[in-house]
Amino acid sequence: MERRTKAATITWVYLVLVTGILVLANVISGLYYKRFDVTDTERFTLSTGSKRLVCEGLNKELNVDFYVTRGLPQTDLFIEDVTNLFNEYANASYKKEDGTQSPPSKFKFTIIEPKTEDEKKAAKDEGLQEQMLQESSESGDQQTSADGYLGFVLKYGNEKEVIGFWPPNNTQGIEFFISNKIREVRDRDEGRKSRYAIITAKDEIKISDSLVPAHLRPGSLKAVFGQFFPFYEFEEVDLKDGETQLDAGLIGVIITQPQKDYSEKELRRIDEFLMLGNKALVVMASAVNLEASDKEMKATLNTRGLEKLLNGYGVEMKREAAIDFGSTFQITGRTSMGKEITFINPAIPILEKDASLDKEEELFDDSFPTFFRMPQIPFPFPSPLVIHKEKQPNAEFQVIARTSPRTSVITADTTTMSHKTAWQETDPQEQKTIGVTVMGQLKSAFAGGGDDMGIKANAETPKDAPSRLLVLSSSQFLANPFARSGNPPPLPPQMQMIAGPQPGDRELGMMGEIYLQNNFFITLVTSFKGTLDWMANDPDLLAVNAKLLQEPALTYSMKKPRGVKGDTEEDMKKKWEAHKQEKKDLQTRVSWWLGVLPAALVAAFGIVRWRLREARRDKAIV
Repeated sequence: MERRTKAATITWVYLVLVTGILVLANVISGLYYKRFDVTDTERFTLSTGSKRLVCEGLNKELNVDFYVTRGLPQTDLFIEDVTNLFNEYANASYKKEDGTQSPPSKFKFTIIEPKTEDEKKAAKDEGLQEQMLQESSESGDQQTSADGYLGFVLKYGNEKEVIGFWPPNNTQGIEFFISNKIREVRDRDEGRKSRYAIITAKDEIKISDSLVPAHLRPGSLKAVFGQFFPFYEFEEVDLKDGETQLDAGLIGVIITQPQKDYSEKELRRIDEFLMLGNKALVVMASAVNLEASDKEMKATLNTRGLEKLLNGYGVEMKREAAIDFGSTFQITGRTSMGKEITFINPAIPILEKDASLDKEEELFDDSFPTFFRMPQIPFPFPSPLVIHKEKQPNAEFQVIARTSPRTSVITADTTTMSHKTAWQETDPQEQKTIGVTVMGQLKSAFAGGGDDMGIKANAETPKDAPSRLLVLSSSQFLANPFARSGNPPPLPPQMQMIAGPQPGDRELGMMGEIYLQNNFFITLVTSFKGTLDWMANDPDLLAVNAKLLQEPALTYSMKKPRGVKGDTEEDMKKKWEAHKQEKKDLQTRVSWWLGVLPAALVAAFGIVRWRLREARRDKAIV
């Protein structure tokens, strides 16, 4: 009895001590709250780019009014998450490269919960929208609703930006949009402009082209950027055979896939601009030309004169089409009769991040802003690039994208890039460079080239103002290749009113829709935005771009099946089916381990502890 009383007393003392420690730990955590985030995308903490923006990127105080209506579980959880995020903005601080501490954040926020009629009227006057907030129980048999507000009003100087409503069931990307809205309202108030030139009059691929199949609601890069990122200003520039001089106030120049040749004088105008220093040139084009609304997807090989400019910077664009059988685009669909069929198009490589590859073998560099932290990148219709470093001895060359080692090339003047093509692998097969950057003190592409045609460009960029070149050798990097080929040709406005929307090719439309469903639309928007930020050499928002990408679910260390030379579509289909079954089996094993192992460990611990106590009791009796 004495031992039992002593054991009970000790147990109660332990319980009181543990309870006290837990209470003290909660009090300390409340006073000194700190998150530790080890995710690659800084998912649970504020990105460094956002911290720099609110600490050093603002000259005035930024005030955010967060309008809320509490009372629903999901909505309350959303409010808590956003409040935590805003606290991180308000308390942002970081160590600069020189070791000093950043200035304090200029971000201030207030939570407002309109309840009275006057408060609701004030919210509407600010631009907020009262919404029907609905939530369902986990079983789905009960639904709760209430009218309320969930929105933000950002105020900076004389400018204001309103996000009238944010759905409470999704916090994905909220930091991305808030940071971009901060930049937008700041730029408007301070008169800042980020101006980019896009070369036109070459029947080029445009950012205003629709990225979606004809049977869906139209959408384009220009529309997305106009709505969400209006601080980027795109100016269409017609070089007019070299008579137009590019404005020195532009951040950079973008060349997309042309269908007409560039004259040498036009190329000299671009070179003249780049030689000013601290400028950027981006070329998103290859030698593979496909016309829009051509369901046969016939291609011709022509570099349209761009090789004259790129060669001078040490980047040779081959008049070839790279056909990548190791990273091929592949989808499965069904016919009208319900038969399952597999579509393969190796002319559209899907480059995937593979951590097992060496730096010199990786398919793309996911630390580069265009591909920042992306798991995969579509690279439609690439041409091989060859680097000649001797032409730019003071510049740094970097390969940022490659095909897989199982790549053949096509050199015929014309070919068909359709998924219906009977693709043939040819030797030699090797990895091809399809993405390159050149940065530093660049020499003019036409230095010592005879007649300057009246264009007096600098022989090289200033030492203290290096310029940069990005070449993505993909003719439809900024397009949805299936929608572009499958959509009907545009009708004149008068005919559109009479005829109405025209259907496109059904099969290509289906493939174009699947192309978008693979997150390639968000990938395209994010990669284009990352490219613009790289052109501006603006690091503040580069890390923020990753916050738009969806956090991957639990992943399994299983490589996707790779074909070998001679594999037919039937062979690849069998490999994919075997891969799916293997993944399913692995998921089942993991589920069992996660379900059984913790319980087994607890049971084993209990048994061991019980046996030890019995052993001590037997010893005490003896």
